[in-house]
Amino acid sequence: MSSSGNVSHLSQPYIYGHFVSSHAERKSRFMKWLSKLFKGGSSRGSTGDGNSPQFIGDESMVLRAPVRSLDNRSRSNKEKEELDRAIALSLAEGLKNPNGDQWQPDNDEDLAKSRQDDFHPSYPPYVPSECHPMEYRICGGCNRDIGYSNYLGCMGTFFHPECFRCRACGYPITEHEFSLSGKDTYHKSCFKELTHPKCEVCFQYIPTNETGLIEYRCHPFWSQKYCPAHENDNTARCCSCERLESVNVRYISLGDGRSLCLECMESAIMDTGDCQPLYHAIRDYYEGMNMRLDQQIPMLLVERHALNEAIVGEKNGFHHLPETRGLCLSEEQTVASILRRPKVGGHRLVGLRTQHQKLTRRSEVTAILVLYGLPRLLTGAILAHELMHGWLRLKGYRNLNPEVEEGICQVLAYMWLESEIMPGLKNMPSTSSSSSSSWGSKKGGISRLENKLGEFFMHQIAHDASSAYGGGFRAANEAVNTYGLRRTLDHIRHTGSLPL
Repeated sequence: MSSSGNVSHLSQPYIYGHFVSSHAERKSRFMKWLSKLFKGGSSRGSTGDGNSPQFIGDESMVLRAPVRSLDNRSRSNKEKEELDRAIALSLAEGLKNPNGDQWQPDNDEDLAKSRQDDFHPSYPPYVPSECHPMEYRICGGCNRDIGYSNYLGCMGTFFHPECFRCRACGYPITEHEFSLSGKDTYHKSCFKELTHPKCEVCFQYIPTNETGLIEYRCHPFWSQKYCPAHENDNTARCCSCERLESVNVRYISLGDGRSLCLECMESAIMDTGDCQPLYHAIRDYYEGMNMRLDQQIPMLLVERHALNEAIVGEKNGFHHLPETRGLCLSEEQTVASILRRPKVGGHRLVGLRTQHQKLTRRSEVTAILVLYGLPRLLTGAILAHELMHGWLRLKGYRNLNPEVEEGICQVLAYMWLESEIMPGLKNMPSTSSSSSSSWGSKKGGISRLENKLGEFFMHQIAHDASSAYGGGFRAANEAVNTYGLRRTLDHIRHTGSLPL
């Protein structure tokens, strides 16, 4: 018990469960009991000073204890027992639920514990339940659990932000926009670098045309891609391999409007003297096929304008426009041939020296002229072609139509190239293995680069679009593959046409 001057606050008990009665019911019963208690206490010795319990509000209650004298500080044992019994009775009634179920303590120990719990309620501890994510996410980059971290989603796959990387450069993609190819992600710049074609001449992205499409030119053999504008902007083109000059590589100017790339320049034949071993080797090639040329036909390397002048003076023959690289002369002419090999000065040839030479006619063939400055294999193919013209005229093949004559001459050029880049094929003799072929034997065979050039020259012959050179070759080559070269030539001699 506290002293007479203190105030006690009685709080209603916090009891959790479905059997607890309502707050209003417990309060009403307790107030009735308290009223009876004080009525009984006042008749057994209250001071009669008029101090009675005062109730303030509906939620709390303040009890002012009666003033007692100093010699009457304790109650008798009988009053204590009565008070304890009344409190227990009140608590027991207050625990009845609305359905009539009630809880009754089994012994005094449970009763005491319940009274202690009334004034010192215990709250059930809060145990957070385990939270499971709605979906189990695995990073598509590192294959690890993403958990509760930030993530990115793309095409049904999730990524840690640092794992969302460009397929090309390997760096994370942090931009708001990116490119997607299949399941691979790219920076837009990297994807453009990979897929948008670049011009192999100016090394810029090939622009789109007026319809928004990427339009470019592509060489059918070399696959060189370039902007269409370079066909008309005076970009140099190699007169041998037809590739365009790029901005980082300069071609050699031959001084007659032609340019030569550095790769073709490596095996280029520049003067008449340099070409003689190759010419004799090809004559030997003909002799190896039982097509001996009994007459010594002069062979000259000439400049472009000299060859064009000779074409004008030639009455007979079909010439491949727009560029003629060789000519089998049958008329008397005076021709300026290349006497001394020019030197390379900067990006052009200097020191070119020519000599005029009068060609007299002693037979059906006066001379063979070949354009100077071409690679060995291309020069040899031209010589093989023109020698076949000479062989036909010397052997009495007359008045052949262009498709037949040019077609069979192209077959011989093709066969010679084939023997050079694929020795042993069809058991044909190879001039590159001959001691008289300085360009082949001195270098121990042709290089890989020269071999590629030979394949290109064969491609040119096989895919020529002209009716005489292209169509004629395909028809003559089919006849030779079917009947053989000798039978095909015999058929041409007797009928003037190719065998079907």
